[in-house]
Amino acid sequence: MFETIVALASAPVKSALGIIRVSGGDCFDIVSKCFTKDIRAIDKRTALVGHIINDDKIIDEVVLIAYKGPKSFTGEDLVEIMCHGSILIANQIIKVLLAKGARLAERGEFSMRAYLNGRIDLVQAEAINDVINAQTEEAKDLSMMSLNGDTSNLISPIKTKIADLIALIEVNIDYPEYEDIEVANKEKIVSSIDEMIPIIDNLVDDGEKGKIIKDGIKVAIVGKPNVGKSSLLNALMGEEKAIVTDIAGTTRDIVEGDVNLNGIVLHLLDTAGIRESEDKVESIGIKKAKDTINEAELVIVVLDATSELDDEDKEILELSRDKTRIIVYNKADIKKAKDGVLSISALNNDISALTNEIYRVLGLNDSNFRHPSLNNVRQIGLLKQAKESLIDARNDALNDLGVDLISVSLMDAYTSILSISGENHDVDISREIFSRFCVGK
Repeated sequence: MFETIVALASAPVKSALGIIRVSGGDCFDIVSKCFTKDIRAIDKRTALVGHIINDDKIIDEVVLIAYKGPKSFTGEDLVEIMCHGSILIANQIIKVLLAKGARLAERGEFSMRAYLNGRIDLVQAEAINDVINAQTEEAKDLSMMSLNGDTSNLISPIKTKIADLIALIEVNIDYPEYEDIEVANKEKIVSSIDEMIPIIDNLVDDGEKGKIIKDGIKVAIVGKPNVGKSSLLNALMGEEKAIVTDIAGTTRDIVEGDVNLNGIVLHLLDTAGIRESEDKVESIGIKKAKDTINEAELVIVVLDATSELDDEDKEILELSRDKTRIIVYNKADIKKAKDGVLSISALNNDISALTNEIYRVLGLNDSNFRHPSLNNVRQIGLLKQAKESLIDARNDALNDLGVDLISVSLMDAYTSILSISGENHDVDISREIFSRFCVGK
């Protein structure tokens, strides 16, 4: 039985209503000590109106909803107190509850208890945070699929296949005398793994695209001075975010801005023009621009359609050669670029060809928005670990190692898959996840 915790579950701002959440083994007893009605005998979800009091002094009139565990979010007795939305009142109520025996909740502790009590798995727990932090409707919808359990179901086929193969190997090891069981030979193991790896590859691919929908993508706009990088940033954002002049070197630091491009948030970074410069301040900006190329997930290289490529353009193309990039010729309003290249006029907001190309390069389609995906770094990383372990098991089988040794790699793969939903109850990993939550969740 967990000790009783309390926290403000609504935003800590003045509003019409505030919500205080209390959960734990002594929850009903503690709340009864400061509420005008005794709730200790409640055996089902109940809503009550009354007063929170302290030494016969009324703090506030509240609506109280009591949830009897395990039919609550945390899986234990839980109370939500809806008070007037004054921070002063909320803090007074929390102070009284602390005095009666509760303690302040840690970050994410309510959701962690829900996980530990089997009310949600880790994928659903992470989705709570994702729903709260969603920047677009598309990101919210994707996170809701995870919260509803649809995403967790994605790993069921691969989990079953690995478990079946491990079980088959164990039966062959423990009961070799039985002749009517399927033999766990090299061919069977290799063919089973060959069926699983494409499934994982698809999950990883969908997950990486889902991560873009959920988190957005960091986009660096680079080029030499005066090619129109700042004009392009402003055109993409639909506002005058960056200063634009005809003076080369106007942008000396990274100018940032976010834009929603058909459901994808582009975290735009307009950089200083890359060139040789003796100006100390500009040189710092140029170094930052080069560093930004390395950090960006997508690089837009802006070239000047009115001039031929020079050494500075070639240097930028070389710096970005190994990155996912789009090469675009700007100033098409002055001179049309040669056929077969991407041409825009940032000054005239004629950038539709570029926005279409961004979507194409990201490889997104309608399916990525409509179907669940394992879409954060932890989940994708565990899928990749599972694949590597399966490859190890396959190689072991091809090298005629004993099935008992092959099963070690298969068990590693199985553990990685279980870790995605937290079925292996790795509490240390859980704490790392929940530490990112706001206190009242």
